[in-house]
Amino acid sequence: MFQIFQLSIYWFGINAIWGGLNNVILQRRMDDLVGKANAGSGLALLTLLGAVVAILVQPTIGTISDYTITRWGRRKPYIVIGAVLDVVFLAGIATSNTYVSVVAFVVLLQISSNFAQGPFQGYVPDLVPAAQVGLASGLMGVMIVLGRIGGVAIGSIGLFTGSFVAATIGLGLLELTTAIVTVVTVDEGRAAVSREGRSWLQIATGAWGLDILKERSFVWLLGSRLFVLMATVTLTDLIFFYMSRSIGLSDTEIAIWINVATAVIAVTTALTTFPAARLSDRLGRKALVYFTCALGSLGMLGVALAPNIVVAIAFVIPVGVAAGAFLAVDWALMTDIVPKATSGRYMGISNVVTGAAGPIAIAIGGVAMDRVGAFDFSLGPRVAFLFALLYYALGALLLRPVDERRRDH
Repeated sequence: MFQIFQLSIYWFGINAIWGGLNNVILQRRMDDLVGKANAGSGLALLTLLGAVVAILVQPTIGTISDYTITRWGRRKPYIVIGAVLDVVFLAGIATSNTYVSVVAFVVLLQISSNFAQGPFQGYVPDLVPAAQVGLASGLMGVMIVLGRIGGVAIGSIGLFTGSFVAATIGLGLLELTTAIVTVVTVDEGRAAVSREGRSWLQIATGAWGLDILKERSFVWLLGSRLFVLMATVTLTDLIFFYMSRSIGLSDTEIAIWINVATAVIAVTTALTTFPAARLSDRLGRKALVYFTCALGSLGMLGVALAPNIVVAIAFVIPVGVAAGAFLAVDWALMTDIVPKATSGRYMGISNVVTGAAGPIAIAIGGVAMDRVGAFDFSLGPRVAFLFALLYYALGALLLRPVDERRRDH
């Protein structure tokens, strides 16, 4: 149990960075960098560029780590390098005052963050036995949510003070601390896979081999994960615009209510994660994912139509419950079905979908928000939120062909 807790700590640090940046700092800074009329499109372009980098880096480095032999093991060197560079690039974001320079440092941050995260994700399939996959997935879900809460809390300091420099750098220092704890305390687990005479370039390009298409259940699950995550991210990563434009709150009021909303999501997610993971052991993973799609749709519809912030927060509750159940159950299902010997490759590719969900959702929602906002400024974020209903439906549909039986070989 303690080893599983140690495995989960770095999830806290990673999600603190992106929770603080995506949910607060970057949304607010877009108004100053590109103007309110273009803030959604500016955020969409920034996140899409970052997503392209994440898609290229994470599976590639995850695959390379499967074959790496060092005194520290096959995962830890990448975590250390990535975490240190995260602090450097966050300092660059904090001190940049133009849109182009912020975009450049966000892209660099995606490189360093995914350089660490790709190898790190191989630890759960490496180290966790089948009987504890549900527990590990549940704890991972809790750490993800707590990390986002911590990141939003740190990021919202900038809303109170009017400066995001200290808050942005603080996110990096927090993530570096969790990386150090991971490197010092976690055992390495499986030995590296033999390269069998292949060069490192061949190993790296092998991450993108078409043989992965033979894992049909894995491919279908990737599609399902993409759309379900897009639904949740639409809420979290456009919530500042929703509170500002649709509800009409000031920066100071948003600083309060955005923490309330994040706390509600966190508490409901944390309370749901472990029961959902355990329940999926009995009822099946897919049945729980279907439930999350239905419940999440109800919540997002309520938020989109809410007349005031109190009603909106009430409908955030089912979204949080759905998010908690999905985080635990989907991760457990992914862990069950990937080939274990090359888990770094497969988990890296799976998290490409995780990393791409936000940028794609923001691209669609942000552009839709700006276009609708040209006619009705307050209606834009509400329309963006309604797209989440379509995402949940597609996520449930793509899950149907997935074979949820565990693969140990």
